Formats: sequence, C-alpha cells, structure tokens
Amino acid sequence: MDSKLLFGIVWFVGVWASNVQAQISSSTDFLEVSCERSLLNIYVSSEHVVDKHVTFSAIDQYGQAIEITTAVAAQCGYTLSQDFWGNINFRASLLSCYTEISDNSNFTATIRIDIAPSTDNSKALSYTRTATCPYVWDAREIVCEANYMEVSVRRKIPQIAESGFPEEPADWAAAFPDAVSGLMSIWQVVFHLTSSRKAMLVKNANDMGYGINTTEARILLRAPYNATEIQYQNVQGTEFSTVRATIFYKQQWLILMVDTAAACPVDDVTFTKDTIVWNVPKNVPILLTGASRIKSQTIQFGVNLVTLSNSEVLRRGYTVIDSDQSTRVLVPMGALGGYYKSHVRREEIGITYSIALFLENKWEDSRWGITKHTIIKEITSPFIPQPPTITNETYVPSRVFNVTIGTFLPDVVLVNVTVGQVTRTVDECKKVGYNISSIINTNGSITFVLKVPFTDPDVQIKFVSGENRSYTLNVTFGFIVVPSKESYKSSGVIICIVPDAVPPRIIGSCDAIYLNLIIVRGNVDANWRPYINNQPLTTEYAAKNGYIFKENSTNIMISVPRFSSSVMLDDVGSAGISLRLPLSLKDSSTGLPMKDVSVSCSYPDKLIECFPNGTITVLALKIAAVTNMDVSKLVLRDRSCKPNEVTDQAAKFIFTANRCGTRRMFYNTTMTYDNEVLYFGSGGTSPTYRLQFTCDYSTNGTVIVQYGFDLNPTLAGMTEYGSLALVMSLSKDNSYNIFYKDMEYPVVKFLREPLYFEVALLQSIDPRLELFLEDCWATTSPDRNSFPQWDIVDNSCEFAESDKTIFHPVTANTRVMFPSHLKRFEVKMFTFVQDDAYLGEMYFHCNVVICNSEQQSSDPLCTKSCIPAKQRIGRSVHPSNKYGYVSSGMILLQSNLLYFFAPYTKITPSGRSHSKTIIYF
Repeated sequence: MDSKLLFGIVWFVGVWASNVQAQISSSTDFLEVSCERSLLNIYVSSEHVVDKHVTFSAIDQYGQAIEITTAVAAQCGYTLSQDFWGNINFRASLLSCYTEISDNSNFTATIRIDIAPSTDNSKALSYTRTATCPYVWDAREIVCEANYMEVSVRRKIPQIAESGFPEEPADWAAAFPDAVSGLMSIWQVVFHLTSSRKAMLVKNANDMGYGINTTEARILLRAPYNATEIQYQNVQGTEFSTVRATIFYKQQWLILMVDTAAACPVDDVTFTKDTIVWNVPKNVPILLTGASRIKSQTIQFGVNLVTLSNSEVLRRGYTVIDSDQSTRVLVPMGALGGYYKSHVRREEIGITYSIALFLENKWEDSRWGITKHTIIKEITSPFIPQPPTITNETYVPSRVFNVTIGTFLPDVVLVNVTVGQVTRTVDECKKVGYNISSIINTNGSITFVLKVPFTDPDVQIKFVSGENRSYTLNVTFGFIVVPSKESYKSSGVIICIVPDAVPPRIIGSCDAIYLNLIIVRGNVDANWRPYINNQPLTTEYAAKNGYIFKENSTNIMISVPRFSSSVMLDDVGSAGISLRLPLSLKDSSTGLPMKDVSVSCSYPDKLIECFPNGTITVLALKIAAVTNMDVSKLVLRDRSCKPNEVTDQAAKFIFTANRCGTRRMFYNTTMTYDNEVLYFGSGGTSPTYRLQFTCDYSTNGTVIVQYGFDLNPTLAGMTEYGSLALVMSLSKDNSYNIFYKDMEYPVVKFLREPLYFEVALLQSIDPRLELFLEDCWATTSPDRNSFPQWDIVDNSCEFAESDKTIFHPVTANTRVMFPSHLKRFEVKMFTFVQDDAYLGEMYFHCNVVICNSEQQSSDPLCTKSCIPAKQRIGRSVHPSNKYGYVSSGMILLQSNLLYFFAPYTKITPSGRSHSKTIIYF
C-alpha cells in the first residue's frame, strides 16, 4: 500500500457523529467536489487542515453519520489519501455503502468533514457536502483503487441452460435447497480458490470485510487487498491480486447465480534513475473466464482521473506504448502532473517524486459484453538523497563570511543556525548581526544565504604563518520539512585566510644572573604558549625551576638563571662563554610547534687558564640542575684539593699540573694534562656533577686549553692566540670622556645627530706603534660584508661626498697614555637614500693598520695620501700583526621600539676585535 494512505492514524481517527460536539459550518466553498468517472472526488487543500485533526463521515438515509475508518473505507468503497504537502483527496465509489441511487443513473452521496484543532474534537468545525454524479455503466466494470478492488456487473435474468456454467455444477447443487426456502435476497457467496471453493453466507463475508451488495440494476463485490480469499496470479511477469466469487440470490422463483471477478496489478511499477515505468498486462485470464473471443480493445490514460489527449501526453514528455498484450507508460521524473517532496530519512535529506496515474482498458468479449477495467495508481519514487552543498562565497576584504547552502525544495524551512556552540533562531541571528536571506532559483528551488562578520565572538581566529591568520566559521544549519516537521541539520567549516597577523615579537636581553625573553603577543590567539624542554611554561613550573615568569594580556616575560639546566652552552673562548636559552611557542590546544626562538648571550668569564709554568686555574660555576649545590664542596680528582676561592655562584681552583690527581699524556708533539671538578651530594659516593678539563702544551709554544663536563651540554674546546686587541667605542659627546657601556646598547640616535667614535689599540705599551684607519663604513646588519654599505673613511681619508667625516685630534691625559694608539672621528646620522630616510639598525666597521712611526720603510700600507708625510717613509710592524678590524654595537635610528641586547667583544685570530650581539628569532 502507498505510504500516503494514513487511514486510522492521525488525520482520520474519530468517533461516531452522535458523540462529537461540533460546530456546524455552512460554508463549504473550500471543498473542491468533482465527479470523475465512477467516483465522487472531494479535494481539501492543506491550508485548511494543516496541524488539524480531520475526520470524514458518510451520512446515511436516516441522517446518521458513520465515521469512515480504514476498515469501513475498504469495505464500503471509500479512499482517503493525503499527499506529502498535506492536501487531502477523498474518493467515494458511486456504488459505496451509503450512496442514494436514482433511476440507476444518478448517484448522490452526503459526506461530513469534521476539522478540529486537537484529537478530542472538542472545538471541531463540521462541514457537510452533498453531491450528485450522473453515470452510465457498462455491463461489467472493475476498479482497482488504492485500498480495495471492486467489480460490479449488470443485473439481469439470464437464459438458464445446462451449458451456462458447465465448469461449476457443484455450485448449483449446494445452493438449490436454500434457494427454495430463502427470501428474495443475496444469501450466499462461493469463493473460487486455487484448488477448492469456499462457500459462506453473505453476512459472514461482510463480517470479514467484503462488500457484497445488489442494486436494482447491478451486483457488486468489493474486496480489500488483504482479504483471506485473495489469490495472486502472474500475468506476463506482473503479479496480480485477484478475487473470484459466485454470488447467489433468489429472484421470484428463480435461483440466480452471478460470476464476479476482479484483478489488480500490484508489482507493475519499476523505476530507473530518471523514469517511472508502469507496465500493465492485458488479457488477464481470471477476467476472461467463459469468453471465447475479444472483439475490440481501447485504452484511456490520464492523471488525477482526468483523461489526457495524445498531444497533451507528448507535451508533458510522457510515453504510452499500447499493444494487444500490454500497456506501457513511461513518465520522466519531475514531469508536469506530479510533484517533488522533501523527506528526511536516517538523518539524510532527499526527495521523492509522486504522481497519480490511471489507466482504463475497455474491451468487448463474447461472455460479458463490454468490460471497463480502471486502474488507479498513486506512485511515489524511491527516496533520492539530495545532500545540500555549502559554498564559501566570502569576499575576504569585506571581512564578512558569505556562506550559501542549497538547493532545497520550497518545503524546506531554515529555523535556526548554530555558530560555534551557540544555537539561535533566525530572528535571534538577525538581532546579533547575522544576515540571513534566501534566493529563489529559476527552477523554483531555494538557496539560503548566511553572512557573519569576522568579528563575531564565535568565529575562531588562529595564526597560520607569516602575516596570515585563519578565520574559521563552524556553522550548523537547522531545517524542518513542512508540513511533516521532519528536522534536518547540515554542518560546514568555512576557513578564510587573511594577511592581518601580527606575530609574536621577541625581545632578548642578558644580565649577570638571567637570560631574559620578553614575548609581545601580537594578535595571535591565546593558545600560543611558551614551552621549555617540551614542558609548558606555567607559574608552577617556573617556580619549581627557579625561573621568573610573568604574563598579561599583551606580554609574557621569562627570566631563566644563566646556569639553569635549560640553558645551553654554545661556545667557549678565551674571552668567555656564550650561552643560549631555547624556547618554543606551541599551540596548547593541538601541541603543534608554532615558532622556535632563543636568546644567546656572551659572558667574559675566564673559566680555565693554562700557564707556561704548569699552573692551572679553573673556575667552576654553580649549576642550577644540581639541587642545593654548595660550590664550596667542589673538589678535584684528588678529593683533598678544594677550591682556593669561593663565592655564592663559583669556586676557583689554582694548582700545578703535577698535583690533585692530574694525569699527563702525550700525542705526537702535544703534551696533555687532564683533571676534573667533582661534586658529591650529601652522603653520596658517586659524583652528581663532573666538569672535565684539559691543558694542551704544544712544541711551538702555543697554549691550547680544552675543558668540558659530562652534563648537557658538553663544552667545546678553547684556544688562545697572541694577537692585537682593538676596540671601537662611542662617546656620549665630543669630549671623549664618557662612553656608552655594553649594557646601554642599542644606542638610539636621530638623523643628522653626530656620532663620536674612538678606535683604540689595547694592551700595548709600545710607543713606536701608531694606529691608522684604512677604511670605515656603515651597514644595516652586524655582518661587515653585508649590503648596503655607506663609506665613512675611504683610503685613510675623510669621506666628504655627503656629510663630511671629521677626524679629531687625540692628546695624552690620565686615560690616554699613548695618543698614537687611538683615532677619533665624527660622523653625522645622515640620510642614506634620496627620498626617504632609513630608520632602523646601523653598525659601523673599520679596517685598521698599525705602523711603526720611527723606522723608515717603503711599505705602501703606511704611505696613504691622508697619512702625515713623516709617516709615509715609516715601516710597518710585523706582517702578522699589521691588520685588524673593529665594529661597533647596534645604533638605532629614530626607533621608538625598546630592545634589550647583550653586546660583547670577541678577539679574532686575525687581530681584529668584533663587538656583536646575537639574538635568534
């Protein structure tokens, strides 16, 4: 049975009219009544019955209302159906139980419709409609309705002969005794089964749900499809539901016997992807019993019981193929005459296509004369999934999400939208700034449009990379299908990448105790967290490890002790050590690394010295990784050798190479001494700290010092060379008395503000040496070979193409013992490009030449055009020491940003000193 037949469920549950307190309404204009073939049709639009309780009743000749339930409908010839839009079709056979018949050609039925807001019918409105349909019957008419089969034959006194029903002699013998004594009425029916017959009184048959009746002109048999005596027969591959019965009744002194049979196809519809195929075989054997020949055949085909002409069939795109054996109908999905409807099945939305067809096959045979076989077929296609498409049509510069979802049939209504975790109705969405609209497409389908600002608090914002952030809209659309109120949800994730990120800015600095990092958050999300040693940096973790940790909505400040286990040793040299604090920024919600940063600082710590006379000094520093370390308890390999000097942070050992357990080994031309500094915890027998160190003495007299410890990190080797010591200093004014200290870099200067530089030769007491500046230049990075470059001193001359460089004389005073060991010059912070001033980092570099001012020489290095004539004939010092280079710390031009750096000076083997700051991003 078609799913649209809802007998006895919601719409058609009621009570006898005598118990209904209903208000009678006289206006029935909304009821569309028509006579269609042998049926009375009443159409009720859904707008009058949506969300209502509807009951149909038949009014008999005494004015009594009989409710039309499922059982009554099948037995009495009524069909109630409701399409998926909620429209109701009520059909009554012109031979239905309570129809009044006049002149065997006019049929009048009175139907009452009760429409109530609830199932108790307490406030029902009743509408009564009487309609009369004229109709001229053929000799035999068979109707295949949705819920019953009906056959009626013309009632007449037949010519009784022995050959009338030769195949059923037993029927006569069984019926004759009752016929003699019975009243003039139908009193018995015999059902013809496959291999037997089943006789019963008509009353008993009616009790089983059959409808058996007689009028002045016709005999009627009506059977529901689920009747017990229904037989199934296969005709040309199609299964038919059939019933055949012989009805006996007494008319005057005659026993009359009428053979009735009905057959209706039940599996005659198939579906392809785009087409409904309805195939109805002809020449059904049970309908041709006793007929020797068929004289003629015609068909009529239509929709909603209205016959269509051939031209109309073609216009709608249908195909009807009729032959002697069958009629085949092809209807394209979506063709005119049917309708699409939305449904939700197993949380999936889709559509069906429904159409109400009928086919009437009319023929004449030798037994019955004219037979009209009408098949009414309400067809609904299988469920076709139609998942909607969510499309991102956002124009990023507008900073508003523009999302469409569709397409849907007009019966789908958007009722709510969920963004993030918040669900709002359509009206509520509009109140918070969402824009919701719909687009009606050319084919009548609907597309919904949602617009949400990027600034909505439920939009997720995350840093992606570089200057990009992602804006993510997690949206769920909530729909209902009307009028059934089936609910459906569809979710989507819309991501837009926008180049508006301000990544975290890292500022690093160092002091005597801590390595410091300041993280300026920028506008990345709060899920970015600092991690040290793959551990999230929290207040508790920082306190446990001796860190200083502070944060607010804009900044995170981290200070880690310089000798914490988290600090890595990068380099060891004669000038000191270089330490690095690595740190990662990770997304705490996903654990994914977002950015690796570190700050590197250099400290002028002399950790170990190896003297030519065999004396060794070792400075052992306090390690934060060793809990409660007391540096006074550090010892050498010979545990009787204790520190000579102790502070809170370090212990210094002074001993000779033949003491304290020092071992000596020879490697080719190198003699090596090694020892180690040990720390034993309270009561421990194994050291919890071990610092290994070695002194290498080579045959060429060069001192090589190496040391290391087995805790992370392992220290690299350290080498000392005899070389020039040069330094470039920046004076605070032209008096050259007060200079900027390392901790004051970077120095902020403004354009055209003068800089006063001094380049000096250190650690020399030879008055014969004189320092000259061969070339000086400025760069924007610490790398002296980087570009762009701007000349300051060229070939020992003051550069004067832009702002003139000025040399200043050097005189002896309490600070300056040898004026020839210094050079002073002034340079203004000039405009480095023609149109716009360069603002940012600047570094100054000089190549240095050392000359001997007393002895003559033709060395061209000391005969530059800008070097005084008395020195042009002098000779240079030893070739290995005549060159050097020197660089300044960072100068910031008009920078409003605050940076902290730790500059240091490192002596290079080439004889040049390089003052630099290392900071890693």
